[in-house]
Formats: sequence, structure tokens, C-alpha cells
Amino acid sequence: MQGRIIKFHQSLNVGVIKTQEGQKIRFGSDQVINPNGRFVGHEVDFVAPQPGHLPKDIILLTGSIWSVFAEPSNEASELHSRKDA
Repeated sequence: MQGRIIKFHQSLNVGVIKTQEGQKIRFGSDQVINPNGRFVGHEVDFVAPQPGHLPKDIILLTGSIWSVFAEPSNEASELHSRKDA
């Protein structure tokens, strides 16, 4: 299912997704697989919730979709370690 995040309450870590069909669905920030700062305005893809439940596996459709599946590379970790030294 797809939609856009229209509201997010930072202190409560909950927000609202408006689907393409106009349905409004509440979600928690812990359901977002690839958080990257602010949520409001992002297009999302997610698993539709069962009645009485929150949506699952929310993916922000910004940047590269491959970032959802990527794991930090050793090269990036080594570069970060060198900067800290």
C-alpha cells in the first residue's frame, strides 16, 4: 500500500499516513524501516494493517530504495574510524 505521511508528533513518536485512496492510518516511528529525520511529507510504501493494528514495514520512498536493504560497508566503517582517530 502507498501513501504520504501528513502528520507526526515527535514527543509521542506517532503519526498519520494518508493513503492514495484517502484513508488515514496511524503509525508508530518504530514501524519505519529506513528513518532519515523528518517524516512529514514523505511518500511511503507499507504493509496494510489488519483491523485494530498498526501498519508494518513502512519504507520512506526517498533517496535510493536500496538503502533499505544495504548494510554498512567495511570501507565506510574504516573511514569513520580514521576520522575519529
